[in-house]
Amino acid sequence: MAALTHAHGGDLDAIQRAYGIPREEIIDFSGNINPLGFPKKAEDALKENLHLIKTYPDKNYLALKQAIGAYTGADPAHIVVGNGSTELISTFIQTVNAKKSIIMGPAYSEYEREVSLTGGTFTYFPLKEEDDFRLNLEALLAALTPEIGMFIACNPNNPTGTAIHTDEMRKILTHCKENGISVMVDETYIEFSDILPEICSIPLVAEFDNLFVIRGTSKFFAAPGIRLGYGMSSNQAFLERLKTNQNPWSVNSLADFIGQHIFSDVEFHKTTQKLVSEERKKAFAELSTWKNIKAYPSEANFILLKLKTDKVTAHDLFEKCIVKKMLIRDASSFTFLDETFLRFCILSPEHNAALLQELKQWVEA
Repeated sequence: MAALTHAHGGDLDAIQRAYGIPREEIIDFSGNINPLGFPKKAEDALKENLHLIKTYPDKNYLALKQAIGAYTGADPAHIVVGNGSTELISTFIQTVNAKKSIIMGPAYSEYEREVSLTGGTFTYFPLKEEDDFRLNLEALLAALTPEIGMFIACNPNNPTGTAIHTDEMRKILTHCKENGISVMVDETYIEFSDILPEICSIPLVAEFDNLFVIRGTSKFFAAPGIRLGYGMSSNQAFLERLKTNQNPWSVNSLADFIGQHIFSDVEFHKTTQKLVSEERKKAFAELSTWKNIKAYPSEANFILLKLKTDKVTAHDLFEKCIVKKMLIRDASSFTFLDETFLRFCILSPEHNAALLQELKQWVEA
């Protein structure tokens, strides 16, 4: 069963097959998805517009880009959309086609996979445990030498929850611009942050044409099934290449319609941010009192933990929790992490309390 803990977070089908637990009964602390679920207003609107499945979406997605622009502050002319953020990650990496890349790690494995598929090579720039996984800016700038063609960062980072501040990102982009390096910033989890304006890279897009910012709708809007991702770049030559490399109509008509509704649902945005913020603070405060756990401060909707006891491993806890139908992430498959690291995401107050109670009896015993 150990291999399952290395699967993509939220792989409920694999868990169902391996453990015989119906997927609808699994409390998923591994997928990092909004506990409020899909926005009700958008769901109701979708039910009344299913006839759109009979039509092609607007090939240029003008209304969708306007909605994204209003939500993020980005210029709609700089916005691209795709079949989930994964497609945009892939298309960007293929379009840049760098011979050498640096990936900030620990990181989502899809980055290295896509770099490898283009025939490029990569190295990881480590966020170090002794620095509580915070970025050492001076060391990163030294590593970003002219032979590097691309730098990839997730901000806030998965799985550490640490974030690069916008003033730091500006220094990174300036340095990379001088050295001919393209930069991809994955902001999948930024909408869960209490300090979004302080860490968001979208305001830098118009200034730096070597920057590509990516977001998705799977996590914050609890909509992994619609496969809607979006990104921003001010480099017109790059945007044209991206358009050429991307399949037409990669965003279907229902996803196009949904996107025009979820980004304007301000009430949903505020309710989500309040819930996640309060529950993250509550969980972190509780974990900080445990003697056998180190919890790392997070700007995302998940918390990374390190075990300070040799009596139990992350895989042991995975097994103990799944028996109770609670799925956590054994984080040992992430680069630079080992069997002492695990990650869980913020769900409802009741579910969070139940998980912490379960973990405490094994960790603090």
